[in-house]
Amino acid sequence: MAALVPAPAHGEPGARGRLRIADRVYARIAARAAREALADAWQGRTARGGPPRVSVNAPTAPSAPITVRVAVDLPFPADLTALARAVRDRISADVRALTATRVAEVVVVVEHLVPEVAG
Repeated sequence: MAALVPAPAHGEPGARGRLRIADRVYARIAARAAREALADAWQGRTARGGPPRVSVNAPTAPSAPITVRVAVDLPFPADLTALARAVRDRISADVRALTATRVAEVVVVVEHLVPEVAG
């Protein structure tokens, strides 16, 4: 009969190592979140905006929050404030949920307003 061997002690989490998430991972999560936040606003329109353009400022400190800057095209006419808020909130929530990283700020820049084309 085999004897049970206790699991090795791993020590404190900081002593075992650390996880570093690449900036491009945050950027992909943020871009997807922005697209999903704006999906309903673009639905049923023939004119479409370009994809979101994201940059991330991740500090070097392991547990410091990140800053995300996203440039989006928005449909016009629409409630631009509500759409920008939806993008900001969705990015913050998705980054936090998927990476457990705090988001200090999400800067939403409206690059273009895309009017509905007459058809």
